[in-house]
Amino acid sequence: MQIDPETLKARDMYQWMVSTVIPRPIAWVSTVDVNGIGNLAPFSFFNGVCAQPPTLMFCPANDRFGRQKDTLVNIEATGEFVLHLVPFHLAEKMNATAASLPRGVSEFEHCGVESVPATKVRPRRIPGVPVAFECRLDRVVRISEGPIGGNVVFGRIVQFHIDDAVLGPDGRPDPLKLDLVARAGGDQYMRLGELFSLVRPA
Repeated sequence: MQIDPETLKARDMYQWMVSTVIPRPIAWVSTVDVNGIGNLAPFSFFNGVCAQPPTLMFCPANDRFGRQKDTLVNIEATGEFVLHLVPFHLAEKMNATAASLPRGVSEFEHCGVESVPATKVRPRRIPGVPVAFECRLDRVVRISEGPIGGNVVFGRIVQFHIDDAVLGPDGRPDPLKLDLVARAGGDQYMRLGELFSLVRPA
């Protein structure tokens, strides 16, 4: 099978991408609007960028009507966010925060997600996650406009929160203790299973 992206509608191309680019880590991003109301939403086009300076990226696509999502609007207005990794025991609550709620309604309250103050930024942090990154906005790159249009948010990490319980004997995070979930296509998710090692060549 071969696919020419120019022959597909954006929604169909999206389905092919999310069904093949797997597993995708999930960024569970908290923000606040200019009035201080909290917002929380998951994004699976997400990854690390570099360590110097420590930078992450995630991609909040426009909605099906071409409108920017609250997460992006809030980040551009305030310049701050907290990005959480999602453990298995919070997968259902994470999924609940993907619902489309009216602007100004907090997913923290609507979905019953606990929060605590962050250290260096205004958006609140979720307790009980293995890792959280407090970030300040570096830049936003617009890939396209309109429905499902792409936006890439680059965030500079200004504070790490790592649960001591997920550290291994070497003092580093143990992948199995992190117990993270990742996205596949459609309604499917993945949980880390078998690990194997390869020694990187010199």
